[in-house]
Amino acid sequence: MDSSIQHDVSGCLQAGVGEYGLTDRSYDYWFQKACDEARGLKQLYEQDKLALLRIVEKRDDIKLAQEKFDALIDGGAESVVFLGTGGSSLGGQTIAQMGGWFIPGDDVGGSRKLPRTRIFDNLDPRSLTRGIDILDLEKTRFVVISKSGNTAETLLQTIAVINAFKEAGLEHKIGSHFLGLSEERQTGIKNGLRDLLGHYGCEFLEHEREIGGRFSCLTNVGLLLAIARGMDPFVIRQGACDVVTQLLCGEYEDCMPVVGAALSVGLYKEKNISNIVMMPYANQLARFSNWYVQLWAESLGKDGIGITPIAALGPVDQHSQLQLFMDGPRDKLVTIVATSTTGKGAFIDREIAALAGLDDMGGRHVGDLVSAQSRATVEALQKAGRVTRYIRVPEIDEFVLGQLLMSFMVETILAARLLEVNAFDQPAVEIGKKMAWNHLRT
Repeated sequence: MDSSIQHDVSGCLQAGVGEYGLTDRSYDYWFQKACDEARGLKQLYEQDKLALLRIVEKRDDIKLAQEKFDALIDGGAESVVFLGTGGSSLGGQTIAQMGGWFIPGDDVGGSRKLPRTRIFDNLDPRSLTRGIDILDLEKTRFVVISKSGNTAETLLQTIAVINAFKEAGLEHKIGSHFLGLSEERQTGIKNGLRDLLGHYGCEFLEHEREIGGRFSCLTNVGLLLAIARGMDPFVIRQGACDVVTQLLCGEYEDCMPVVGAALSVGLYKEKNISNIVMMPYANQLARFSNWYVQLWAESLGKDGIGITPIAALGPVDQHSQLQLFMDGPRDKLVTIVATSTTGKGAFIDREIAALAGLDDMGGRHVGDLVSAQSRATVEALQKAGRVTRYIRVPEIDEFVLGQLLMSFMVETILAARLLEVNAFDQPAVEIGKKMAWNHLRT
């Protein structure tokens, strides 16, 4: 991992937290097993059998996505609404939020004048209806994402929007107002999204067939949101490539995904650490926690085993969940992700601070407190014997985000291999989908 990210795992070992951490001998055992699995991933890369590791080398797909997006918003678009759910949405949300989406006070960002970004992900009848009603359909464009093209929630969102166009007398606008993203058509296999939008002559981008939803954030699925927010998608890929390069070099001592997989599985197997908390100290990484939860839960929760991921956000969750993390069951690995905020944010006037009884903050900046809080949380957890992992980044930018996204995807795959489960399927979810359709038919 590039030295810009510092990865401190001393709080996961007995030397740092006492009996609740792994011994050096245990850690070495799991680390060597993780190294073996990492070498297995290298072989898959060399055999071109793991598309996720190869996607970082591509550029043409980003250029095409940029061209399609520019054509979509041409002609006075004021808003772009992204329709999708699960892995087709959370990765993109993570990227968009780094670019200011859904953060109080942030505008579109970037040097280009871009439309407002909206994301409809969770199918809810009330919010979908109200969300469509407030749109100026003539000035709104829609990007619809479904890998299979048959995701019921996404198709229903799309049908509802198309119906709104028809009711507004704008059916002739549908072809130019929608962009679909789905797998290329396959003979004999239905693709509802391509059938639906194809009927109206809408443009499409192709979803990478070998990269599933929760692993798709570095494909056009996620990078379209980077483009929409005025970010540089090529730099995101470069950050991800940095992780892949280290994985292929075979130098694993400081390789964050290898170390992380060894620790998480070792603690689960030997110390009954059955929950992993992801707690970044930055609004720009709030959705990153939610993306991580899906990635970890859907990839590893199988065959009666699994480690439950928990999303948190600092410093706000110091006032809620931290009580449980600090003083509840010793079944959690807490991962703190922090950036340097010292000297950043609003300046605190000394006289006004004194009136509020915050003399220690006088002459400082808001970021000084946030920085102190993240460090103090790590120290307090470790002092309480709570297993803690500390990741520090210099700043949150496209390169660092690419590093974090790829690192945790590789870590998830390695953890799955150590647990002997398939990281890429979700059989229990498919059962629930079938039962839902049975309810509709009865």
